[in-house]
Amino acid sequence: MLKRAIWIAALSSAFTLVTSTAAVAGVTTPVRASALASPLAACASQDAPQIAASGGRNFLNAEVEPTVGVFGDNVIGMWHEDRWSNGGGHGIGLGTSANGGAGWSNGTMPWDLCAPGAPSSLQIYLRNSDPWVSFGPDGTAYASALAFNLGFGANGAPANANSVVVATSQNFGATWTGVQAIRGSAFSQFNQSTDKNSTTADPRMSHAGTAYTVWDTLFEPTDNPDDNPHTSSYTGPGFFSKTTDFGQTWSQAKVIVNTNQRQQTIGNIIVVDPRNGTLYDFLDLIISPNTPRQGTRSNAQVAVVKSTDGGDTWTQPQIIAPFNSLGVHDPNTAEALRVGDGLEEVAIDPANGNLYVVWESSTNFQKQLKQSSGTWDDQILLARSTDGGQTWTAPTPIHTAGGLPTFTPQVAVNNGVVAVTYYDTRFLAAGQTVNLPTDYWVEYSTDSGASFHGETRITSTSFDSRTAPVARGFFLGDYEGLVPMGTNSFGALFVKTNCNADAAGNFTPGGPCAPARSTSAATSNTNPTDAFFVKATP
Repeated sequence: MLKRAIWIAALSSAFTLVTSTAAVAGVTTPVRASALASPLAACASQDAPQIAASGGRNFLNAEVEPTVGVFGDNVIGMWHEDRWSNGGGHGIGLGTSANGGAGWSNGTMPWDLCAPGAPSSLQIYLRNSDPWVSFGPDGTAYASALAFNLGFGANGAPANANSVVVATSQNFGATWTGVQAIRGSAFSQFNQSTDKNSTTADPRMSHAGTAYTVWDTLFEPTDNPDDNPHTSSYTGPGFFSKTTDFGQTWSQAKVIVNTNQRQQTIGNIIVVDPRNGTLYDFLDLIISPNTPRQGTRSNAQVAVVKSTDGGDTWTQPQIIAPFNSLGVHDPNTAEALRVGDGLEEVAIDPANGNLYVVWESSTNFQKQLKQSSGTWDDQILLARSTDGGQTWTAPTPIHTAGGLPTFTPQVAVNNGVVAVTYYDTRFLAAGQTVNLPTDYWVEYSTDSGASFHGETRITSTSFDSRTAPVARGFFLGDYEGLVPMGTNSFGALFVKTNCNADAAGNFTPGGPCAPARSTSAATSNTNPTDAFFVKATP
């Protein structure tokens, strides 16, 4: 009955059509890609036992953390649907477009009990997180996510079951096959949990049908796939699996980045050099000394490992640079934003193999844990390699916002042009505490990342981040979506709140400008966030 109700609700709001003004250069008008009403709203009937078991609150109709793939005029977007404060959402929302992002159909991915079409093997899970999608050279789409329970499993399922789940579509997201958990990624105990998966299709037509998925698994002792451990004993190696038959089967999970006690990987992302098939797995490598319980911060490093034999063997990690990330706080209220600190984003130029990695960092970084609330991230850094990852440029700031919070960068390359997107809060006024005006931006490099120019505002007006769902801070996503599109453009899928400033920069209290409604607080803001798509052309 629950699935039937969800399916009917999904059909009733299955199509969203918003047109956008095309542009030769600049950014098209943002188009809402997610549904106005959650297609998983009926899953709220399962919230109470989960809250009783593990606490937390659910933000119905809150979409966060999108991923995007583009093949010609076909676009697939995914995001957390109905975000929980303590991990994941009711499921993964799905958006598909056949006209370059001008109009969208909506549905869900079949990866947990709430979602229509999920196989019985995945109906043991109540939550999904961390979606990722990638198109192969033949138009096959490969997707992955986390599936898990948090302290409660329906119908006798393990209370802390978790795994990395995958699916394949050969009709641009209309239907999905090969829906399964990767062999060796499934666990049933609270102290064995998967995190931060990503999936990359091999771009070579000679390898159509091949894709790679990577993630980390934390062993001892954490109870949340969205969490970082702060305990005396744990390890978090990087794992790898591949498909060579269009996602019908995936190889047994294997470790490609081994870690010792009190060390871990997170944020593994693969890029493939189409000239020779070399795989590069970028990651945050947290290594010794790693002693947050003794008053110093974790030793987090941007790192990369490399494979020249299709993932059979890998090099030892090469350190590119320290993250030196502190997270983000509202400088006027000291309230936290959950952002992409400690996660890198990467891209490769298919023409010459140049590698690019971006992350957020702080000029105020110190190893000591206790710093003033003014130590927020305030710059976007980029490093690049032109020799297959053997050497890297020193981290170069490519964006600052006058000391105000700047966060969650993405990077992509198209026809030699490097694009970077990011959020910042440059329009925040001193003493402004009721709202946190935030905007999304893009800028470009035409000289292999040596310099950036052409900064363009993506958001039409500022939005208020303080009306976002809360998950260890006001939350838009640990990452957003950015991919090449056509011969000279980029497709960006990003999340913003629906509390928009007027032309004078003012926000109207109430409605979408109230705090996000949740299971613990009934407010007038019943649709706090949505995913939006734009086409950006330098």
